[in-house]
Amino acid sequence: MFSACHMTGLLARQRKGELEKLNEQLRQINAALRRQAKIESYAPSLSYAPVGARISENEVIVDPRKEELISHLKAGKNFLRNQDPEAAFAEFKQALELAQTLTDPTEQKKAARGLGASLQRQGKYREAIKYHSLVLGISEQEGEDSGNTEAYGAIADCYTELGDLERAGKFYDEYISRLETD
Repeated sequence: MFSACHMTGLLARQRKGELEKLNEQLRQINAALRRQAKIESYAPSLSYAPVGARISENEVIVDPRKEELISHLKAGKNFLRNQDPEAAFAEFKQALELAQTLTDPTEQKKAARGLGASLQRQGKYREAIKYHSLVLGISEQEGEDSGNTEAYGAIADCYTELGDLERAGKFYDEYISRLETD
């Protein structure tokens, strides 16, 4: 009896070690792929406007709610950058509500992505998956898939953290296939 229990314990520890090793390999692959692809970055140093076609600020009519929305998105990003995911969550939550009120799917996706990232950094992986999945849902609804590659990678990371390596693998596969086609 003791021998059988001892063997079962050894096998369980061995499998746990194998899973941890596989998990670490998946994380390293994911990190390398993200660095390599610099996923869907928007190259902030580039200027897309023609040089002679500058529009003065007083000629642009902006909805104050849109300005507030952008302000919440920027504040959320800053809080994430400064390692304050709880405050970031509050800002992104307000941004999402405003974006939904304004029916602005692009900004909804940005806010949902921020909510997912802030929850992920808090270790709330199941909740994070819901918001990363919202990005995919909005994309499907709008027929526009910017940000989806990043969302698939983030969902895979969450499932990895939850120990659901089978689901993580499916999302990593989708993530990798999108990296190859992007």
